[in-house]
Amino acid sequence: MHLLIPFAFCSSEGCRQALAPLKLPNLDKLLRRLTPEPIDQGFEDSLSPPHERALARALGLPIDDGLIPWAALQAKTTLGATAASRAWAFITPCHWRTGAKHVAMGSLPLPDFEAQESTALLASMQPYFLEDGISLYYEQPDRWLACSDVFNGLATASPDRVLGRDVAHWLPADPSAMGLQRLQSEMQMLLYHHPVNDAREARSVPVVNSFWISGTGALPPLQHQGATAPEPVWVTRLREAALAEDWPAWAQAWQTLDATECAALLATLNQGQGASLELTLCGERSAQTFKFKPTSILQRFSSLLGSQPSSLLLEQL
Repeated sequence: MHLLIPFAFCSSEGCRQALAPLKLPNLDKLLRRLTPEPIDQGFEDSLSPPHERALARALGLPIDDGLIPWAALQAKTTLGATAASRAWAFITPCHWRTGAKHVAMGSLPLPDFEAQESTALLASMQPYFLEDGISLYYEQPDRWLACSDVFNGLATASPDRVLGRDVAHWLPADPSAMGLQRLQSEMQMLLYHHPVNDAREARSVPVVNSFWISGTGALPPLQHQGATAPEPVWVTRLREAALAEDWPAWAQAWQTLDATECAALLATLNQGQGASLELTLCGERSAQTFKFKPTSILQRFSSLLGSQPSSLLLEQL
């Protein structure tokens, strides 16, 4: 089992204050018995957050910043191996909030956004994308697949980086993205009076007024057979509270996670079934994986003496 925990820590002062009194006994016990791997040190403004880098590494995908080919991997699953040789991107219908000083990304997924609305918007937008050589494919209401050579080598930011933040800071900086920015402007005009948005406005839910591009690139040839290791268990309990900066809710989510997923992992270890057990903790900047490695009684005793509270380790992420 490989447990991967995104948003285990965030760098805001509110998160730091919520973490200080937090008691996570099962996590503490796990960290005393697992061996840390070298930390994946990163930055808060990287396009690919630590949890995406960690998952990509576990799956054998390239981890170049902003170029983890998530969309190509999904296209391979949805459309077949032949499609994966092309360059792909995720297109996420979204709501941009206009403020006095900047435009911010609204919550994702969009609330009350059904498949019927999503497919209607895709049908209206598709001809414009095709004019720019981009083919759109419906995958799920809040995410479409797009295929075009323009996405080859185009670094893009994960939606998890952009939520609630100024979109201008995270838009693709490459000159090749100028056509995509023009397309974004055209779609904003198209969507302004779209029947789907008229209906959403009548229901008092956020309208769809733009789209976000992410997960860009093509799968390298050697990756087409896929990774042999089992996919990590992706824990989402902390995400919503962290992105909303609701630190009391984040602390409560951590306590729930400690009492459930961490407790289950510890039980596996106690039952002598930890041969392939891994735990990956991810913050806003960095990620670190901890693995089970057989040790002597003396090594375990030394580890207990030298262990530090999990809160100190989380702050390093």
